[in-house]
Parts: sequence; C-alpha cells; structure tokens
Amino acid sequence: MSACCPLVVRPIVASSLSLALLLPLVTAGCGQSSADVNPIVGDAATVSLPAQLPSDDQLRQQLDEAIAITASRTLVADDNAAWQVVHGILAFGPDLKVQVNGKELSAQEYLLSGGRLKGWILSQGDKGVESLLEAGSKTGQGHEDQWLGYLSLSGLKADTPIKVGDKTYKVIDLLTQAQWDIYPGMESTWTLMALSSYLPMDVKWKNKRGEDWTIDRVVKMEAEQDIARSACGGTHRLVGLTVAVNRHVKEGGPLIDGWKAANDQIRGFIKLAQDNQQADGTFSTNYFLVPAQNSPDVGEQIGTTGHTLEFLALAMTDDELKQPWLTRAAARLCELVVETKDFPLECGGLYHASRGMKLYRERRFGPPSAPAQPMRGEPKSGDPTSNGPAITPVAETKATQR
Repeated sequence: MSACCPLVVRPIVASSLSLALLLPLVTAGCGQSSADVNPIVGDAATVSLPAQLPSDDQLRQQLDEAIAITASRTLVADDNAAWQVVHGILAFGPDLKVQVNGKELSAQEYLLSGGRLKGWILSQGDKGVESLLEAGSKTGQGHEDQWLGYLSLSGLKADTPIKVGDKTYKVIDLLTQAQWDIYPGMESTWTLMALSSYLPMDVKWKNKRGEDWTIDRVVKMEAEQDIARSACGGTHRLVGLTVAVNRHVKEGGPLIDGWKAANDQIRGFIKLAQDNQQADGTFSTNYFLVPAQNSPDVGEQIGTTGHTLEFLALAMTDDELKQPWLTRAAARLCELVVETKDFPLECGGLYHASRGMKLYRERRFGPPSAPAQPMRGEPKSGDPTSNGPAITPVAETKATQR
C-alpha cells in the first residue's frame, strides 16, 4: 500500500448484503472510528460485464451526476485537515466549499487569505515560501511540494496572493523556494507539475548546492524512477510527466532523451491500465502491477480507478478516449460514486476520482455549462438536512510503502 493510500479497518459484512443495508463493523486499530471505514460491495469476481455500453448522452449524464454528488459533500474546517481540503481544491478549484464557524466559504480563498487548517503550515523560506513536509501524513503535506503541485493543476494563477503570517506573497514564491531546494534523486513529482504549469519550458536555475537545473533534467529524473512502485501505483508520477510532456510537445519540443523516456513510460502505462482492467470496468486495485482480482472495498475501487482515470484523461488522444474499454471504466466509476453517495469515503481517492471524471468529461464532451452542483432534490453542501455525508477525516497513520 503506497504512502498516499491510508490504512483502513475493514467492515465485516456478508457479501450478499446490498450496499444500502451495509452497517460498518470495526475492530480496534489505526485510531479510526466506524465513519472512517469504506463500505464493501459483493465479491468482485462475480461482477459480470455490462450488457452494453452507455450512449454518449447517457455517459455525459452519468459523469455530471457523479461529479455533482462529490461536489455536494461537506468539508468542515474543525474536522477536515489540509490534506483533505487541498485534494478537494485539486478537483474543484475555487468552487470547493468549506464550513468555517458555520459559514460556507471558498476553501481556496480561505487558505490563501491566511485561514487556519490542521496541516496547512507555511513559513518564510530563504528564497520564497516553504510548506512543511509531514511525510506519510493524512493531515499535512505528505510529499515534497504536494500543495504547490495541486494548486498549480487546479488552475490557480502564479501571481495569486497568498498570506503567510502577517506577510503577503504570491503562489509563485512556493515554486521559487522549490527550485532552490530541489536535489538529485528527490521525489519531484509535484514540483514538476508546478514547473510545467508556471514557468517557460526552457527555464534554467541553480539550486542551493549551486547545481544547474532545467525542466528537462527533472523530467529525466522522474522518468527513471520505478514508477509502478511509486505513490498510488505511480499515477501521480505519470500525471506529472504527462503534464510536462503535453506542454513540451504543444510548444514544438522533440521527444528525445529524457522526453522520449517519459513518453515511453506514459504510453507503456496506458497499455498496462487496459491489460489489468477488471471485467466490470474498474481498474486493478493493484494499479499497474498485476491484474489481480479486485478488492471488495468499494472505496478502494473508487480510489484506484479514479487515480488511473485521471492519468488516462490527460495522457490519451481524443480518439483513444472514445475506446470502449475506457468508456466502460468511466461509466463504472460513476456508478460506484452514486452507489456510495450516503457513505463516508476517503478524501484522496474520492477527489482524484472527481478530477479524473471532470477531465474525461471535458475531453469527451466539453466543459459543462455551469459548475457541478447537487442534483435536483439534494440540499447543497452545508445544509443540515443534506443527505450527503460529511467527508470523514482520515486518521493520521503511517502507511507502508510498496
């Protein structure tokens, strides 16, 4: 289990029970309550292939419904930590809401204006703004430059003000510090996301050791890692590489040296995702390693399928996105999100799934005419009569690396 996938206590239920009747039962462990537990669905091996794929109109409606359901879930500043909220910002940008002292605010604006949240720890660095690394944390920043990378992918502009203590900086100051702190062999996945989003692709700089760096060098370093054994099956590394390669190619850059290695990795893992796909359309809960039988934990299925779809929606061509196997994956992910709308789910997997569905929807059908909203008849996030559960804080546990 990778560092960004939390350890959970499994509920003990009979596989024949319907999802609506599941009542999680827990044993002691990991400091988690029953609300932290993902529901379990029936034996994954017994799931049959759907009789037919949805039409384009049906798929678009499924995507919009699933995205809206996730958007309607509630985040509360007193209960949810930065790790959960920043993942939500990755998926929904400034539209993500958080309840602060009973008021519903834009989570992004709240954090950037100096709002307090457990795990959101920024300080003045020697070259810009530093964010505290809490490796393996499910409250604070679990990977180097994770906040920076996700903010850059959310569409946040580099010159957006960000308050740190009593001083106001800009988001780009997080990247300036990251450039200064980079070193050979580091996990630079999230750093690469921001570099490729905010700076010219031919940028050159020196780190604190006086070493020369370029985006080319970072791409080569990331492409040489053991991707399948990286965090969340390597999906994050693949997203970082894909963001970089997409921009490099768009600007006329040749696929040579490290860029060729990165592109080869991307294309290879697209094939592995298809090879390891399950009969019901979900992707393997072992990500890209083996086509093993899926875990019956529906939360884990949402997480692994969502992470994988997020990568594929960025990496595949327009024609490839219309292939039946990917249509089946997107449709099944939507079904799982709808089926679990009344259950607490782990934030990382849920929000990566939401971003994957949003990217896929926009690539296949274009952006919706309005931001995702709760479906008709469902109260908005924060309404005390809401049918949708609050997103449950994940206990701060140390997960094991693969």
